[in-house]
Amino acid sequence: MERYKCEPSTIEFDPMCDKENPQRISFEDVSAAAFRIQSEIVKTPCVKSHMSTVFGMEIYLKNDFLQHTGSFKERGARNALLLLPVEAKTSGVISASLGNHSQALSYHANKLNIPTTVVMPNVAPIMKIQKCQSYGANVIVYGHDMKEAKYHAMMLAKEKNLTYINGYDHPHIMAGQGTVGLEILEQVPDVDAVLVPVGGGGLLAGVATAIKHLKPHVLIYGVETEKCPSMKHAMEEDEPVSVDIRSTLADGLAVPTVGYNAFVTVKPIVDKLITVNEDWIARAILRLVEQEKYVVEGGGAVGVAAIVAGLVPELAGKKVVCILSGGNIDTTILGRCLERGLAAEQRLVKFKVTVSDRPGGIAELCKLIASLGVSIKDIIQERAWVHGDIFSVRVKVVCETRGPEHMNELRVMIAQAYREWDFAGEHVGRRGSTDSLDDVSH
Repeated sequence: MERYKCEPSTIEFDPMCDKENPQRISFEDVSAAAFRIQSEIVKTPCVKSHMSTVFGMEIYLKNDFLQHTGSFKERGARNALLLLPVEAKTSGVISASLGNHSQALSYHANKLNIPTTVVMPNVAPIMKIQKCQSYGANVIVYGHDMKEAKYHAMMLAKEKNLTYINGYDHPHIMAGQGTVGLEILEQVPDVDAVLVPVGGGGLLAGVATAIKHLKPHVLIYGVETEKCPSMKHAMEEDEPVSVDIRSTLADGLAVPTVGYNAFVTVKPIVDKLITVNEDWIARAILRLVEQEKYVVEGGGAVGVAAIVAGLVPELAGKKVVCILSGGNIDTTILGRCLERGLAAEQRLVKFKVTVSDRPGGIAELCKLIASLGVSIKDIIQERAWVHGDIFSVRVKVVCETRGPEHMNELRVMIAQAYREWDFAGEHVGRRGSTDSLDDVSH
């Protein structure tokens, strides 16, 4: 492993992730890890996507959410645990994670009889917390985000003489994650580009190291959520810097500062960094459920989101692999994601319209909507907040359409039939007023 000099650090000291002496992993580290972990890690399929024809490129999906604990994190966790000194295996390990690394560490430490403590922030999905407990780990829920959880874990490591294993920047972790890249080259030998989710940077570092060594021409793109673009900022500042974390569907990627080892490894070999917004992540999750029958968490869907959003037009006609890195999405979050995705694709539509309060007024509205083949999902009446006409009622309707064109048909029909409506952010009042139907451009 090559070593590089950086500015001194004031953060808690981790000898394996030292800002002053970051370590760049090598191809030999990745290939050794592949041999070391092969007996207990699933060699996940890399399947051609049904979405290929839609987006004009050969899309392959590397299904690493099919690991036992539902994410690629098992690769690095097992590699790091196997390389621990005997005394560290006896005293135990500790780490901080939003869930996937915690689960992977808990599962493989249990198989290797190594005592494990994991610290998880209170924003971690309940399902992930329960899974870690089921694997026999001591789970501590602490802090509002990863920054606070990590600080607490490192303090506990010093107090209780536990070995802290960084979930994205430990060199042994990164080397283990890189085995995904080796499998991709074996499964899609003529791949042109690989889209890699980016949180702390460990997966990107490992995959890029493996693939660029064997096939330097293959493009490596890192994809992160715009709610936490820590690698993008690191590249702009030429060093890892802390960014504010905002709530995101890609909770597994919400790492405020990328790893120092990951950064020096990634910087010279990554070809492009892409950020995607929440709507596109939700749409990618929806597409994967509908088109592929895969349930993938937000962090695992960002590569597909980049394609769906049209952010990689240069890859048209190419063979592209998206790493679906995890499938541990909270059930309630999944429901919200699917609804958000439907709304973003204008297949779930909400509008308000003022109709007559006489008998049959709402029935006429429902009949009108049904005539277009639009399905009503919810309908709510509001009488107290209607201004002016006491014989009118405002109705809020949530309905399902086939897409933008179908939604526009509905909007035009409502605009022609009613004087007051509020549709997709457009408001039209009574005819003759300053915001009348005749004055609004459609």
